[in-house]
Amino acid sequence: MGYAPASASEAMDMVQAGLSYLAAADAAQLPAETQAECLRGLERTDAITTAVRASFLSAFTVGKGYSADADYSPRAWLMHKTGITRGAAASHTAWAKRTGTHPRVVAALVTGDLSESYGRAICRWTDRLPEKYREESDELLIAARSAGLGLADLAALFAEMYERARADLPDEDPDRDFADRGVRLETTFQGAGVLTGDLTPECAALVGAVLDALAAPAGAEDDRTREQRYHDGLQEAMRRLAASGLLPERAGQPVKAWAAETGGDGGAWLDGDAAEAIACDAAMAPIVTGDVNVAALEDLVRLCTELGRLRHDGRRYADVPGPGTGPAREALEQAIIGAAVDLLSGPGGLASFLRRRQFGARLGGPSLPLDIGYSESVPAGIRNAVILRDRTCRWAGGCGQPASACEVHHTTHKANGGKTSVTDCVLLCTFHHQVVTHRWGWTLVLNPDGTTTAWNKDKTKVLHSHGPPARPG
Repeated sequence: MGYAPASASEAMDMVQAGLSYLAAADAAQLPAETQAECLRGLERTDAITTAVRASFLSAFTVGKGYSADADYSPRAWLMHKTGITRGAAASHTAWAKRTGTHPRVVAALVTGDLSESYGRAICRWTDRLPEKYREESDELLIAARSAGLGLADLAALFAEMYERARADLPDEDPDRDFADRGVRLETTFQGAGVLTGDLTPECAALVGAVLDALAAPAGAEDDRTREQRYHDGLQEAMRRLAASGLLPERAGQPVKAWAAETGGDGGAWLDGDAAEAIACDAAMAPIVTGDVNVAALEDLVRLCTELGRLRHDGRRYADVPGPGTGPAREALEQAIIGAAVDLLSGPGGLASFLRRRQFGARLGGPSLPLDIGYSESVPAGIRNAVILRDRTCRWAGGCGQPASACEVHHTTHKANGGKTSVTDCVLLCTFHHQVVTHRWGWTLVLNPDGTTTAWNKDKTKVLHSHGPPARPG
C-alpha cells in the first residue's frame, strides 16, 4: 500500500528524498538500461516540476506574496529568496504566466507528453498568433509532437498555421512582431556582458547599417574577425552617442562614457592595457574612503604622550642636544602621523596607501566634506562617496539594482534630524526608497560592519543582508 503525503510540504520532502537517493547512487555501476530509464524519468520529472512551479508561482503572484518580503515583483523575490539568477527567474515567471495563456501545454508537461524545452518552443511560437487561435494550435502541435515530429517538422507545421492566421486577420498581425521586441544585457565575470535580443525589422536594419559603417576593416593590418569588428563598432557607436550630449540626464547628471570603475555607475574594473588606453582621455575624480580603526587609538595616545615628554625635556635643556630634538623627534612625529591615518582610515591604513601610492603624488586641489550635518540636498561629494561604497541598492533583503538606478537614502529621515553624511546615507533603488521605506514604513539601518538590516512597520518581519553566524564547531 502506498504512502500518501499529508501536506504539500511533506510531498516536497518526499520528492527531495527521492532525488537525493538518485544523487547518492553510483551511476557508473548501473547497467546502461537503468541509466537510460533514469535519464528519461528525470526529463519527465523536469517537465512536471516546471508545471508545478508555474502553478505555485502563479498563485503566489496573484496573491502578491512577494510583497511580504518587501520585494517589488515575483522575479525579484525568486532571485533574492531562492538564490537563482535573473535569467532563471525570468524563465520561471514566464512559465507562471503560461498557466493562464497556454493551459494545454502546461497540462501536457504534467502528463509527461511534452518536455519542458519543446513546451517552451511551442509557447513562443503560438504567442505570435491571435489569441482565439492559440489554444487549438497548442493542442495540434502537442499531438504532432506525441506522434514523433521533431523540432524542424513542428516549426514547419507552425509556419503553415501562422500563414493561415495572417490571411484571416491581416490587420491584427503586424503588431505581433512589435510586441515581441526586446533586448537583454547581462553582466558576467569582471564586468563582461552578454547581449541578446529580438529586434523588429526596422531596428535590425538600423543596427546593421550602423555596425557595417563602424566595423569596416581598418587596413591590411586589421586581422580582427567579423564578430570582433562588430563588437568594436558597437562600442564606438555607444561612445559617440554618449559624447554627443543627446542623452537625457541620469540622477541629475549628464551621461558619460564610463569605462573605469566608478562605484557601480555603469562602470567596470579595468587594468593593464585597457586601463592605460582609457586613461589617456578620461576625467578622474579620486575618492578616498575608510572606517575608523579603534585599535590604533591606543598607539596614537602612547606616541602623543611620548612626544609631549620629549618637547618638555627639549624646553628644559634647550642648550643641550638631546632626545627632544633632531632625528628622534622627527621619527616620532612621523609615527604619530601614521597612527592618526590608521585611526581614520581603517585597518592597514587604506586611505594613506591610496593617497601616497595609488595616484603617484599627493592629492591636490580642494577637498569636499563628507559630513555636513543637516542639508536640504545631498552634495556631490557625499553622493559620489556613497555610490563608490555601495555600488548597488543596499536593501537588506537583496536587490542588486545598479547605482545609476538608485537614490541616496538617509537612514534617519532628515525631518527627524538625520545627518547628511556618508555613514548616515545608503543607496536604495526607487522602489525600496520611495515605496518600501517612505510609504510602507520599513526601517533600514546600516550596521557598523557594512551590512544592512531592515524591518517592517509592525516589526513582524526582519531582513538581513548577511547570513546567520556560523555554528560552533
